[in-house]
Amino acid sequence: MRSNVAKKRLESKTTSSVASRPYRIEEQVGYLLRRAHQRASSIFQVGIGDPNITPTQYSSMVKLNEYNELSQNLLGRLVGMDKATMQGVVRRLKERGLVDSRPDPGDARRTLLSLTTEGNRLVAKLLLNGPAVSRETLKPLNQQEQRQLLDLLSKIA
Repeated sequence: MRSNVAKKRLESKTTSSVASRPYRIEEQVGYLLRRAHQRASSIFQVGIGDPNITPTQYSSMVKLNEYNELSQNLLGRLVGMDKATMQGVVRRLKERGLVDSRPDPGDARRTLLSLTTEGNRLVAKLLLNGPAVSRETLKPLNQQEQRQLLDLLSKIA
């Protein structure tokens, strides 16, 4: 019984000391994720091999390269983009001549997307740089920490 009383006192002290600590934005998950994202985006822009390709465009091109042809809707789901963002990404890729579209013969409401010859050429070049971008982004961490970070991010993504 005595240990339960001591335990409750310790819990009370811990709770009150945490509650009395000032709020620090630098310790908040959203702030830290945003800062990590800024760093990753900067490394991506410098290292991917085309300063005009954004991470969202890159991920879309990689998926189109992997599947050859996808509906715009499915591509958006595969890369985790909402419909409006996906439309903007596809529009910009089409304007650059990297992606082509055609109506789905089985469903006129759907648009099928594929890489153009130029898109295939560019994504092949960019894919060579992708692993180096990831290595540079994770460089401050040892291998165990890198794996742990990726596992944890996968759980909340």
